[in-house]
Amino acid sequence: MNFSAWAIRNPVPPILAFILLTLTGLMAFNRLDVQNFPDMDLPAISISASLEGAAAAQLETEVARKIEDQLTGLNKLESVSSTISDGSVSITVSFQVGKDSQIALDEVQSAVNKAQGDLPADMSAPTVTKSELNGAPLVTYVLSSDRLDEAELSWFIDNDFERAMMEVEGVGQVGRLGGIDREIRVELNADLMAGLGLSVADVNSRLQEVQRDTSGGRAEIGASAQSIRVLAAADSVAELRATPIPLPTGDWVRLDELGTVTDTHANRSSLAYLNGEPVVAAQIKRLRGYSDLAVTDGLRDAVKDFAATHPYVTVEEAYNTVLPTEENYHASMDMLYEGAVIAVFVVFLFLMDWRATLLAAVALPLSVIPTFLVMDFLGYSLNTVTLLALSLVVGILVDDAIVEVENIERHMHMGKSAYQASMEAADEIGLAVIATTFTLIAVFLPTAFMDGIVGIIFKQFGITASVAVFCSLLVARFITPMMAAYMMKTKAQTEKPDGWIMRTYLSTIRGALRNRWIPVAGVIGFFGLTVMLLGQLSTGFFPAGDDSQTQVSVTTAPGSTIEATDAVARQAAAAIAGVPHVTGVFQATGAASTGGGPGGGGGGTDSVTTATLVVNLTNIDDRDISQTEIEGNIRQAVSAVPGARIEVGGGGNGTRLQITLAGDNSDLLEQAASALEADIRANIAGIGNVTSSAALQSPEVVIIPDLARAASFGVTSQALANAIRVATSGAYDGALSQLNLPERQVPIRVVMEDSARKSIDQIKLIPVAGRSGTVTLGAIADVTLGSSPAQIKRLDRSRNVSVTVELNGRNLSDVNREVVQLESYQNLPANVHLVEQGDLKRQSELFASFATAMAIGIFCVYAVLVLLFHDFLQPLTILMALPLALGGALFPLVITGTSFSMPAVIGLLLLMGIVSKNSILLVDYAVEARAKGKSRFDALVDACHKRARPIIMTTIAMSAGMAPAAFSLVQGDSSFRQPMGTVVIGGLMTSTFLSLLVIPVIYTFVDDLLRGLKRLVGVKTKA
Repeated sequence: MNFSAWAIRNPVPPILAFILLTLTGLMAFNRLDVQNFPDMDLPAISISASLEGAAAAQLETEVARKIEDQLTGLNKLESVSSTISDGSVSITVSFQVGKDSQIALDEVQSAVNKAQGDLPADMSAPTVTKSELNGAPLVTYVLSSDRLDEAELSWFIDNDFERAMMEVEGVGQVGRLGGIDREIRVELNADLMAGLGLSVADVNSRLQEVQRDTSGGRAEIGASAQSIRVLAAADSVAELRATPIPLPTGDWVRLDELGTVTDTHANRSSLAYLNGEPVVAAQIKRLRGYSDLAVTDGLRDAVKDFAATHPYVTVEEAYNTVLPTEENYHASMDMLYEGAVIAVFVVFLFLMDWRATLLAAVALPLSVIPTFLVMDFLGYSLNTVTLLALSLVVGILVDDAIVEVENIERHMHMGKSAYQASMEAADEIGLAVIATTFTLIAVFLPTAFMDGIVGIIFKQFGITASVAVFCSLLVARFITPMMAAYMMKTKAQTEKPDGWIMRTYLSTIRGALRNRWIPVAGVIGFFGLTVMLLGQLSTGFFPAGDDSQTQVSVTTAPGSTIEATDAVARQAAAAIAGVPHVTGVFQATGAASTGGGPGGGGGGTDSVTTATLVVNLTNIDDRDISQTEIEGNIRQAVSAVPGARIEVGGGGNGTRLQITLAGDNSDLLEQAASALEADIRANIAGIGNVTSSAALQSPEVVIIPDLARAASFGVTSQALANAIRVATSGAYDGALSQLNLPERQVPIRVVMEDSARKSIDQIKLIPVAGRSGTVTLGAIADVTLGSSPAQIKRLDRSRNVSVTVELNGRNLSDVNREVVQLESYQNLPANVHLVEQGDLKRQSELFASFATAMAIGIFCVYAVLVLLFHDFLQPLTILMALPLALGGALFPLVITGTSFSMPAVIGLLLLMGIVSKNSILLVDYAVEARAKGKSRFDALVDACHKRARPIIMTTIAMSAGMAPAAFSLVQGDSSFRQPMGTVVIGGLMTSTFLSLLVIPVIYTFVDDLLRGLKRLVGVKTKA
């Protein structure tokens, strides 16, 4: 069926159909989320287990290994990584993309339940949760007040502010940085306790028994039933002080007679500063699947309303990570508009007819807007990848319309009416237009076979581009001929003389066809240059971005207090503040608290040896140096700060090389990692800091009980450990007594006074409950100083150590190539092996997936061409355009030193679909001309004559449409857009030039082969 002819005769249905598609597409556009990149995290389940006071080595054996053993064999399991530190085990179970997160959660929970019986008896059941939060905080606010003190402001953030922010759709977590958590602290006098024969555990147990309200049963008094409650808990600190504590003699004393009872705060878990000033901050993260911009706008509106209802509190935005997303969104949209305008302008320059230009221009909105409808249906977002797909195919979208309009105009110059010219021209060019479009779709659709993070990017790019291109086919077949039939004006029959460029080209093509080995020799030479370029090409996974923001991580030695870590971090922050183009520094020492709501005191993760500095930079459009150069200046500024390991850079894609060693022998593993780290430092130039995750030794007090003496006093090792833990740090957080207040509960921590915990000799005097009163710790145990690993990392059931190299602007493959040549890398111990992680692993996945997609794509293109041309050999002529584009695509990357990374790979995939279009136009016309009786030579020359103009028009229009991406003509970070546009334009220009000369020659060789085969089987051929 001739769809174009039907649309010309019946214009109303296609008009109504595209009006409907346009309106629904605009509605879908308003519903689409806006993100910087698609959510690229693998489906992951987190397992958290804690046993306060337990050493990392103990937890590795008793907890981590036993849980890991149960996780093996789970369906679609990607990796199991464990981080073990003093008192806690964190296991992340990552699955392949496509795994249902709820099924994954159920499977992991079942595995943990199986391991539960083998875990330590006094450890709480591990928690298993889905990772639903986006990794980076979206916005961080600083709150201050003249009316509230630090404790009140902290609770205000945990309760009032958190509640208000969590009501915003898409907000997943509000964490507090800085501030304090209220706590009732009972510090017991060591001498008095020893004299009375009491242990700290005795006092704590007594508080746990009385400091609670419990049910006492039911009664029936009168004609009704009543529940019975025992209200024993103290409601104030004064009542708590008067709590009676029984003595072994049968007497009792008040709690405050044994020590001091203070309404104070827990040990600080975090400190925060904004430009050197201490603050209390709230850090907000969004849930996955929500728009960065929509959630941020909702938060800012909520903050305005919150500030209006709480005028005594000032809320200030410290920093956000949404600015790069916002800038990239607006830049991508601007690039889309600019590319469209440039492409339409190029069409006008060639056609010099506003009506014909309008027909081509209409194809753009009618192709792009319906694409939003499909994106909304598939759950895609407006991100750098999808918007870049639309921006890069702008020239392609007008391509089909250009070919249609140019052919219609040529027929009108023959004296035909607009109506007749549209009918005949659309029918003549229809097969070529359909073929070119389906070759593009055939290239993109294989991206559906790609897995992992790479597949997420490729699928969104490929399907978005395919839908837009398919819509452009519908416009070219239904709308463009119909509008031309009714809008174009009939022209007098004229035969425009060829210009000097066309005459020169036709003379060249005749010479090439008569001397076919000359262009063949040129192509062979070009292939040789392409192979040489491949040897000079650097590779990577993701280009390093410029977000006008970076991070600096400060890590002090294990055992450092939060005050010591904070002092070093403040020195680093002061040094960074003086670096040019640094506009602000937000410092967070320790870890964010998840709030001290009704359930407790809001304890944060114990990470007091780390600090993170978020450094805001001058906007990328307002400076003339890159973020990488500024980070280099920051490294120099902090190099003089002593007492810490300092890493510069946010750790994003393209900024670090991670070399991971794994093995079961921890000594050999750490020796190999140490040697490799030293070797890299000494022999590789131009890089930033080199760090190792090898565990440092954490100082500890080691108690070795004399079991015989302990038994004689009736003391077990378990009772001894419990007594020491309660005396020095209090009961487990989950077992602390609580003081009930109207809106929350405040934990009560019972410990020995500070002066009794300052030396080994004092610790030896801690009383431990025995069979007949108390006995001092030193009487039944040896107490010494020792050390153990501060942290242990495991990957897939083996210990691992990662050596991380800051690339400092260098390409990943170049640095890795030098690392591979190092002696320490070449001569790893027998029980130590390499594991690909980070960008190296993703790079391998990228190239493997790309090779698969290209192979399937080329076969699909060949299959489409065979079906359309009913020929198995001539499609090979068209496919020869693909290698012709490779050299032109790679040359700009080599010249500019740009790595062949994901955006370049996507650009090459797009290019493979584009370049075959030109060959199809030539071959299709030559086949038709020969079918009408022309000789092969005349048919090829005529094809070059008739098709050269639309080929050059579409090439320039496509290149012009992609120019804003390739030349960074829009604001914002162009690190992802530029390589893609450069590859496409370079390959397109080269392949077009070579195709116009080489494809006709290749056609003759393929035709000679076909005629030779026919002669072998006795089939007659014509010249």
